[in-house]
Amino acid sequence: MLKALRAGGLFDGTTALGPGTVLVEDGRIKAVDTTGARPPEGAEVIDHGADAWILPGLIDTHVHLVFDAGDAPVDHLAARDDDAVLAGMRRAAARALAAGITTVRDLGDRGYLALRLREEAAARPYVQPHIVAAGPPITSPGGHCHFLGGEAWGREALVAAVRERHERGCEVVKVMASGGHMTPGTFMHLPQYPTEDLRAVVDEAHRLGMRTATHVHSAEATARVLDAGFDTLEHLTFFTEDGPRPTSPLVERVIGSGATVSLTVGRLPGEPLSPLLTECLRRLCPTWARLHRAGVAITAGTDAGICRYKPHDVLPYAVTDLAGPIGMTPAQALAAVTSVAAAACALTGVKGCLKAGADADLLVVGGNPLHDLTALRDVRCVYRIGHQADSVRARPAAGGGRPGACGGGPGPRRPRGVRVRCR
Repeated sequence: MLKALRAGGLFDGTTALGPGTVLVEDGRIKAVDTTGARPPEGAEVIDHGADAWILPGLIDTHVHLVFDAGDAPVDHLAARDDDAVLAGMRRAAARALAAGITTVRDLGDRGYLALRLREEAAARPYVQPHIVAAGPPITSPGGHCHFLGGEAWGREALVAAVRERHERGCEVVKVMASGGHMTPGTFMHLPQYPTEDLRAVVDEAHRLGMRTATHVHSAEATARVLDAGFDTLEHLTFFTEDGPRPTSPLVERVIGSGATVSLTVGRLPGEPLSPLLTECLRRLCPTWARLHRAGVAITAGTDAGICRYKPHDVLPYAVTDLAGPIGMTPAQALAAVTSVAAAACALTGVKGCLKAGADADLLVVGGNPLHDLTALRDVRCVYRIGHQADSVRARPAAGGGRPGACGGGPGPRRPRGVRVRCR
């Protein structure tokens, strides 16, 4: 069935197109029309209203579906068997989809559970976001997130770890290049691997057609991962023993590397930040803004799941962060979570855009996000490969936004989509 989705505005992943219609057939976008032409004969027209905007589904480039966004996610994970963890991952994925997040890059699970979750939804992919999976992150013995099962040391073991992930169906290799605050006994300012070993991981992953991502807080580790040639840099906080200390030479190296920077932004409002985190952000935001002004590709990787103020539908708040202290325009911030994020996930032309041939992963919101980014939290409808996501009807958006209704689903407010068969 050919569907014609109408709205008062379209954003194609880079620019606003004005009022228009998106034609969807067999799970893909068939065409995008802004001329006002009559839809093809026999098309089912779904008019979302003049106040609605259609944009590509959002992409979160750094999530952890195995973490429950509670006060002690690591302890909770350790106490649960795989079946219980999978049940939580289903809920997390559904919550993300309801917020218009149609693709997530899972950068650390336990026992390749993200692949199991993806496989079990193969026949009904519209019940959850598309998952780009890394499997258990590769880490040093006792290193950051070692409890996820990805410990490896020495070049031979590291190359074998890359090959295992490829054989299992992972698209990206994640390496913990430094310690992290969630793992006692590791330190954010200390590297975990020598440069030569990191380069061996990147070389093998690229040989196999995989992307590479690295958790990197340490300033010293940042220099090493730049030498190794990682595709995306996660967090990028330039940590030393005295906290974040970005130096101009290292920042210039990031600018010239061609790597994408996945910034850990986004949190629910009303959750207080610790004085330490507040001070870290004060030091880092000017450097992140400098990267943006220099043309570095930046995405929002929320780290969803790691704490209470980062639930799996937090990405709309991250977009506002990008347009605030980082200095992006609304269009640039929207691109960061659509077209730029798709490129980081090796999904250019498939996700994150409104163009013929792309997957029909679409978000309909009740307002112009280019004028007010909070419109992203007024979810009217979510389409995943052309199918309406039922989860949108079941719960409000993050932070208590109004629930969406895809052309007449149940909910406390009137449905906004109006269907009519074009004769």
